[in-house]
Amino acid sequence: MKVLVFLADGFEEAEALCPVDVLKRAGIEVVIAGVQSLAVKSSHGVTVQADVTVDDLDRNERWDAVFCPGGMPGAVNLSQSWSVNEILVRSAQNAIVAAICASPAVVLAPLGLLDGKEATCFPGCESYAPTISFSSRGVVQDGNILTGKSAGWAFDLGLKLVEMLEGKEASDKVRNAIYYKEEC
Repeated sequence: MKVLVFLADGFEEAEALCPVDVLKRAGIEVVIAGVQSLAVKSSHGVTVQADVTVDDLDRNERWDAVFCPGGMPGAVNLSQSWSVNEILVRSAQNAIVAAICASPAVVLAPLGLLDGKEATCFPGCESYAPTISFSSRGVVQDGNILTGKSAGWAFDLGLKLVEMLEGKEASDKVRNAIYYKEEC
């Protein structure tokens, strides 16, 4: 399994790195693609080194899943990348497309990827996609589209993505290994 994660300047750290961590713990290959450059600065000033730039990706490569973290202006920066949009639309034909926080409304909805789908997004971002009726749930899967509400749901989204790619047993193995959601 191979997952492509897009990072643009202004991304939210937890929304990007929690799912990446969970995927890697499940033994899934993750490729981080920087939109503007290899060094991508988060919304809180943390710089993450991408594996490749989006423009250097092989356009013929097939991904099992593609993922857009949220954060502002990260989601807007993702939405303004022709390459990101092209990969998302092509991947939606036969792969999982995941997004969290602002990205479902700001990135996926304008591409038509949420039309007729149940999805969630960060409260207040609904105005970016007024024709979509967003759910209040934390993580929503509708077919091959997976959306998450906010940073607080990043681990849940990552675990659901592992489940979609490798099955519930693989997801539960990671959940148990990190003692996720145990009592304090």
